[in-house]
Amino acid sequence: MQFDVHTQETAPAESRNMVKSVEKRFGFLPNLIGVMANAPPLLSAYLNLSGLFEGSSLTPQEQQIVLLTVSESNHCEYCVAAHSVGAGMCSVPRDEIKAVRERQPLTDGRLQALRQLTMEIVETQGWPSEDTLDDFVAAGFRPEQVLEVILGVGMKTLSNYTNHVARTPLDDEFAVEAWTNRHTI
Repeated sequence: MQFDVHTQETAPAESRNMVKSVEKRFGFLPNLIGVMANAPPLLSAYLNLSGLFEGSSLTPQEQQIVLLTVSESNHCEYCVAAHSVGAGMCSVPRDEIKAVRERQPLTDGRLQALRQLTMEIVETQGWPSEDTLDDFVAAGFRPEQVLEVILGVGMKTLSNYTNHVARTPLDDEFAVEAWTNRHTI
């Protein structure tokens, strides 16, 4: 199955304003958005959830750790590359980005607790251990922030699964962080 990677000019009418807005924000149109434009309700949901997650109490760095961890856990080559770039732009230390990409422990204890919770939510379909939840709070997070992590997991899962089905081509802007899934599914 093949999906069009739309531009502002080729996107369905219902997607055009959203596509235009994303292109204006980022200075280019990510292929993911071009693919999602095929289904305006999906694109709208993804952009709305993205905005809600950006407005959460998690810092931009913490948000990127969540998004990168979900993408690695879901084996999404496109999103691991994109969020590696995004994490760098949000001043996440390079060694921490590398650790998430390679499934290694992070050196920052707070970020490691966040990563572990995120990874367990994805890999257990929402059943993280009590120890992991306790470690998350002990690292300085509030219990309600678990729910914000779930928001990030849901939002990023939409894009990961879209990329899997569509085999979305990686944008040149993310090529510097290209990543190959090294884990068997």
